[in-house]
Amino acid sequence: MPSNFPRFGVWALVHGSRAALQDPAEPYDASWARNKALVLEAERLGYDSVLVAQHTINPHDPSLDQIEAWTASAALAALTSRIEIITAIKPYLYHPVVLAKMAQQIEHISGGRFAINLVNAWNRPELERAGIGFPEHDERYAYGREWIAVLDKLLRGEVVNHHGENFRIDEYRLRPADPFRARPRFYVGGESEPARSLVAAHGDVWFINGQPPEDVARLIADVGARVRPAGADALRFGLSAFVIARETQAQAEAHLDHLFALAELDKPLREQQKANTDPNTVMHKTFAKTARVGSNGGTAAGLVGDYDTVARRVADFHRAGIELFMLQFQPFETDMRGFAEEVVPRVRRLLAA
Repeated sequence: MPSNFPRFGVWALVHGSRAALQDPAEPYDASWARNKALVLEAERLGYDSVLVAQHTINPHDPSLDQIEAWTASAALAALTSRIEIITAIKPYLYHPVVLAKMAQQIEHISGGRFAINLVNAWNRPELERAGIGFPEHDERYAYGREWIAVLDKLLRGEVVNHHGENFRIDEYRLRPADPFRARPRFYVGGESEPARSLVAAHGDVWFINGQPPEDVARLIADVGARVRPAGADALRFGLSAFVIARETQAQAEAHLDHLFALAELDKPLREQQKANTDPNTVMHKTFAKTARVGSNGGTAAGLVGDYDTVARRVADFHRAGIELFMLQFQPFETDMRGFAEEVVPRVRRLLAA
C-alpha cells in the first residue's frame, strides 16, 4: 500500500513542450537554462522528484534541440538540495560498468537523491542511425534484464563476476561505495509481460503510463502480486499524467480543447514519431485507445478539471496504490505552480480526512 501521502514529480522539458510544440504561450525551448530554472522552481514549490528522460536525438524532430540526460542530471544534483533526480537510461547506449560508475558519482554529488529509470527503448532511429541496431521487443528486455542485474551488484559495491550472454565481467568492484543507502532507487517502465517480469525482479518503483483508474488498478493488482527477491521491499507504483487544473471545469475543458487544436499543428511530426515507434510495445497499443494530449499517456489519466475534481482523482489513484505522480503541464511553469498551490493542499486535506 502507498504511504499516507503521495509524492509529486515533474518531467524535465528535455525535448520541449509535452502537449504541443507550436504554442504561443509556451515557445519551444529545450535549453539547459530553461530546464535548470524549471527544476529549481519545482524544488522551491515542494515537488519531490524530477524525471530526466534520455534521448540522444529529439524523438519528435531530429532538427530540434535535445538535452543530454546524464550530464544535465549531474549538474542538477549539484544545484539542488532536496528534490529526487530520476534519470532515464536505455541499456544499449551504455555498458553497465560505465553507467554504474556515472550513477554512483551522481549519487554522491546529490547526497543520496539519485535514481535510475530503466527504459528498454522504443524509438528505432535513435539506435539504428548510431549503428547500434534495434533488436526485437523481447530481445531488448532480455538484454535489459541482464544489464540491470549487473548494474545492481556494481551499485551495491559487490565484487562482480558475470559471464552472461551479453557481458563478461571479471573481479570488478566500484569505489567509493554508496554511503547513503544500499544503492540508488530503480524505476522501471514498460507494461508488456517481459517488462512486468523485469520490474518484479529488479525494480523498486514501476512507472505506469497515464490511463483510466480501472486499467491502472488492474496493472497494480497483477504486478503487485508477483514474487519479489528475498529481502526486497514491496514494489511501489508511479503514474505519468498530464494535468489541466483550473478554477472551473469549463475552463479546464476549454484549455484541453485548445491544446488538442495546437497538437493538430504537430500532426506530421506525430505521424513520423508513430512510424519510428516499435509497434510491439504495449505503450504503442495503449496510447491508441484514448484521444489525449501529452506524452506517456498524458490526459488519458483523467486529471483534467476544476481544482477539487483533480484533487479527488489524485486521491483516488493514491488509494489504489499510486505513490508517485510524475506530472506534465502546458504552459509548464504556470500550471506547475498552480497545481502546487491549489491542488496539492486539497489532496492533503482529502487524504487527512
